[in-house]
Amino acid sequence: MTFPVVDGHNDLAWELRERFGSDPARAGLATEQPALHTDVPRLRAGGVGAQFWSVYVPSHWDPAAAAVAVFEQVDLVRRLVATHPDVFRWTPTAADVRTAVAEGRIASLPGAEGGHAIAGSLAVLRELRRAGLAYLTLTHNDNTPWAASATGVHVEHGLTAFGRDVVCEMNRTGVLVDLSHVHERTMHDALDVTTRPVLFSHSSARAVTDHPRNVPDGVLERLPGNGGVLMVTFVPAFVNRACADHRAAATAERRRRGLAGDPYDPAGFGDWLAANPRPRATLADVADHLDHAREVVGVEHLGLGGDYDGTDELPVGLEDVSAYPRLLAELTGRGWSGSDLAALAGGNALRVLEEAQDGTSVD
Repeated sequence: MTFPVVDGHNDLAWELRERFGSDPARAGLATEQPALHTDVPRLRAGGVGAQFWSVYVPSHWDPAAAAVAVFEQVDLVRRLVATHPDVFRWTPTAADVRTAVAEGRIASLPGAEGGHAIAGSLAVLRELRRAGLAYLTLTHNDNTPWAASATGVHVEHGLTAFGRDVVCEMNRTGVLVDLSHVHERTMHDALDVTTRPVLFSHSSARAVTDHPRNVPDGVLERLPGNGGVLMVTFVPAFVNRACADHRAAATAERRRRGLAGDPYDPAGFGDWLAANPRPRATLADVADHLDHAREVVGVEHLGLGGDYDGTDELPVGLEDVSAYPRLLAELTGRGWSGSDLAALAGGNALRVLEEAQDGTSVD
């Protein structure tokens, strides 16, 4: 593995919160943990040099509770680093990331998944930056009062006036504007307002797989002018049409039966799942998204955002965080050069982080 990977999105922190009561020491991450996608041996095998750890909080939570929980999640990531100081380094700045990579440790940065976590307060946003927050995803699966989500209830706006203020304050304080999960209108509004590069921490190309969580070419075409990066994700429904259609059919059938919850929960639904086997995405599907996006925006605006431990299934060949070398090998076979892969794996993401933070202040 020649190119240290800077991955845009990993949900291990939420998995630790759910499984181990937020105590990373109980997870045993120094050895392989088959119930998870992420542990230290597989991070090392995958050549991960830096990880944006998602400090996710469900978007249906009360805003005040979400604001408390996001700080708890940041604390959890800090304790994960402290539990394994020989492996991880807390890196609130791009310079810290470069130091960690030079030391052979995995740079660790928290990214908040969903603007609901700031509870409508720029002061909370500033305090999150002081706590080390690297990016804020403007929405999760639901709209916020100030930004439209890709999967939220229909509203006419993208960003409201307050939403534009949020983006401006993120620019001022050095928090990356993450446009994964947001509506296409929100993408354009944010690109109209921001003075710094944006990030899509875990999204793929809508022209390849028509899913609202993916990025249309009309938005991708704006990234060279902005300097931003699309970090292509591995979620099967986002990278493979058959997987997207199957998930939609499962969701519709569950609603018809009056069932809530995950579309692939077998409780009361096993008969349908047995009669309608779930298709599998592959590593080649992810490479197809990268090839397409490269044609649209160039390799300088691409990265990787696997969404490990944030999805119930992954493509064949990309089953856990050890798999990045296999993806890079696939791209090598498709004609990507060594410099292309270095930019994709981490160089572009580090550039965007540096440009987002340069000359900023939370004072």
